[in-house]
Amino acid sequence: MPGNPNRRIRVIFFLFLLVFGAVAARAAFLQTVKADQLSEMAQQQHVQEFDLPARRGTIFDRGGNELAVGEERRTIYATPYLVEDPLQTAEVLAPLLSADTNEILQKLLDRDSGFVYLARKVDPEIAGQIEAMDITGLGFLSEEKRLYPQKQVAAQVLGFAGTENHGLAGVELQQDSVLAGTGGRQRVITDAGGKEIKMLSLEEGTRGTDIWLTIDQAIQFETEKILAETVEEWSAKGAAAVVMDPRTGEILAMANVPTADANNFDGLPEELKRNRAVTDNYEPGSVFKAIIASVVLEEQAVAPGETIYLPPEMELGGHTIGDAMDRGEVSWDVGQILVNSSNIGAVTMGMRVGGEKLNEWIGRFGFGTPTGVDFPGEAEGIVLPLEKWSDSTIGNVPIGQGISVTAIQMVAAYSAIANGGKLASPHLVCRIGDEPVMTESERILSEESAGQMTQYLTRVVEEEGAPLARVDGYRVAGKTGTAQKPLPDGSGYSNDDYIGSFIGFAPAADPQLVILVMVDEPRPFGGGATVAAPAFKKIAQFSLQKMSIAP
Repeated sequence: MPGNPNRRIRVIFFLFLLVFGAVAARAAFLQTVKADQLSEMAQQQHVQEFDLPARRGTIFDRGGNELAVGEERRTIYATPYLVEDPLQTAEVLAPLLSADTNEILQKLLDRDSGFVYLARKVDPEIAGQIEAMDITGLGFLSEEKRLYPQKQVAAQVLGFAGTENHGLAGVELQQDSVLAGTGGRQRVITDAGGKEIKMLSLEEGTRGTDIWLTIDQAIQFETEKILAETVEEWSAKGAAAVVMDPRTGEILAMANVPTADANNFDGLPEELKRNRAVTDNYEPGSVFKAIIASVVLEEQAVAPGETIYLPPEMELGGHTIGDAMDRGEVSWDVGQILVNSSNIGAVTMGMRVGGEKLNEWIGRFGFGTPTGVDFPGEAEGIVLPLEKWSDSTIGNVPIGQGISVTAIQMVAAYSAIANGGKLASPHLVCRIGDEPVMTESERILSEESAGQMTQYLTRVVEEEGAPLARVDGYRVAGKTGTAQKPLPDGSGYSNDDYIGSFIGFAPAADPQLVILVMVDEPRPFGGGATVAAPAFKKIAQFSLQKMSIAP
């Protein structure tokens, strides 16, 4: 029997009312109870916010040559839940990014994440290739990568900045607050595939401040080259050098060999990262005798030209002290003691001053405390406090044993002699933005004592103390040092391992350069006069000509 048409219509109408009621109830639920949550989900899917790293200031040398710069790069990120085929995407990206396929795949499989980095600071050309593939779920940001155009030049001085553009070593770390700048923020609307369709807002932040170093790129490069040749010639463990203007304390070169490419600094062993001229202590050996001689002159314990009787050997604190060369009894003035690098002469001078005064003067010259050079991790040296001096200490310290210094301390001390008795603070930064960096100097010696010491140190080079340090056309003042390295167990000194050094200044009549060269463990044995003095000569010759200092 055919059904009642009116009844069927009523049933259909009733079902329609039920469906409509359910839809209306769901809509009301979504618009009220779930409104905030859904809004947030929509924002996450279609509005992206990114922190923009700060643009870092440039580091220049004193002449305006770029030593550290920021270069535009592209960063690739993903919204994993939008990536349609994670495996295929990982397989396509991995070879282009020189990355591991599984690492990229694991990031793309994190479907709960709304944002993951796939590669930071990619070459723009490679990033362009990937962007042209139009892969759903991938996005691109502009970032800055820190680059060092001169590669190895001054690598240990410059240090490096990390992925987030924060300084992690060297000048980059020391001056991070100046160079860093402030980051920005960007908000964009993206489509369902994660592609940017509109920028909502952009806070660009501020670029960091540029700085100018006291370093002269040409002198730095030549110094590193000469050190590398010296290390190779003498099969040495390493070498370091400092070139400084004694009048201002400006460091024109600070070199370490082995050196490294600053662009690959992060992955290097710590041994290659260290700026040893600042961070490492060493026993100075005979170059310290000039400090003792300066003290006895200033204290008037020995008059200029006065001779001192020196026996062939002397007993002190249970030890026998002798000179490197066998000789009989002599009477030498301070100049002859320095020319012949006499241990007995240095100890005798120290004894004339006495331990208390000598210890006081060692501190006045800056040993045992940091110089304050604008570089992180400066060592302070090792100086025994007076109460720990033994009977033999007065026999060790005047010859540069039983005391440890840094290269920058020694350069500063000799600079005081070269600068007429005034000690200028060594520094690496000469300008920050438009503001020059001002430094101070302190008088620690009289002009008379400094002038007399300059004459004595000139005799060392012009006579037979360091003939290989002579520079054609210029008068040079300086002193050699050959220091035995302490044994690792502290039981004494090695008979095989030495540090050969030379420190001097030129022109002697108007010093504008102080140069220290130290060579670690030359093979076969070579002292400061044969290993370091020739390197000094080459560095001085180049630097004097580069600075147009007349003979």
